Amino acid sequence: MKDRIKVIITNNQKTVRVPTGVRMLIRRCCNAVLISEDFKGSAEISVTIVDNSEIHELNLKHRSIDRPTDVLSFPLGVDGVYDINNDTGAQMLGDIVISIEKAMEQAELYGHSLDREIAFLTVHSMLHLLGYDHEPGGLELVRMREREESVLTQLGLVRSGSYYTME
Repeated sequence: MKDRIKVIITNNQKTVRVPTGVRMLIRRCCNAVLISEDFKGSAEISVTIVDNSEIHELNLKHRSIDRPTDVLSFPLGVDGVYDINNDTGAQMLGDIVISIEKAMEQAELYGHSLDREIAFLTVHSMLHLLGYDHEPGGLELVRMREREESVLTQLGLVRSGSYYTME
């Protein structure tokens, strides 16, 4: 049986109309990361699009950070071992939650398209689901950024500036 990638996308907000093509873009990003990382086997990923209010609640509940963020990752695997969907045999990588409002704000702030921002957030979060972690900084951060840019370049979404602002 051929490996299959299932990306389940849910829109949980009514604040912003999700632009045409965003769902396909998210699927392309998930697939590109798995190919780039030489992931073996079938996989399932859940992606939920929310507003700033909902991601703020999730950020507070799960990370004790009292403000909205752009994306949250909830990996289901540890050290490359994932729960298996008994019906499909697919490895369940985890959940990605993207704030469409924050993505729009950041696209404007960084001077690139909403597609580029959503692609970046999806790729970033997919790498977290696969075990990458930039929190320690240093080499881990550099390694993750290199992987992100490599995948985005393969997708034709080349960076046009910096993601870092002074807060």
